[in-house]
Amino acid sequence: MSNLTSRIEKMHRRDVTVAWAFVIGLWFSMGFVAWATWSLAPSGATRIVLLIGGATVLIFNTAAIMAMLRHYREDRDFMYGLDIKFLDAARAAKG
Repeated sequence: MSNLTSRIEKMHRRDVTVAWAFVIGLWFSMGFVAWATWSLAPSGATRIVLLIGGATVLIFNTAAIMAMLRHYREDRDFMYGLDIKFLDAARAAKG
């Protein structure tokens, strides 16, 4: 495996890890907010509406992150190759 390929895989793996950490953190934080504010909702119908809204946000954000990761996987060599090229050029310019 070439050095460029290993660097691309490392960058991609890190980005995937960070994206999934964000998704997991979002799910936990939304769950915590639902739990912490449950008693503040004035009625059962309001709670249901809030739960549906929160679930919608979670589903769409999770789907968006998954689509982003799929795109990253498809164009991984091109996108990360450019990043590495510019990072190497910036390092060389620094001296």
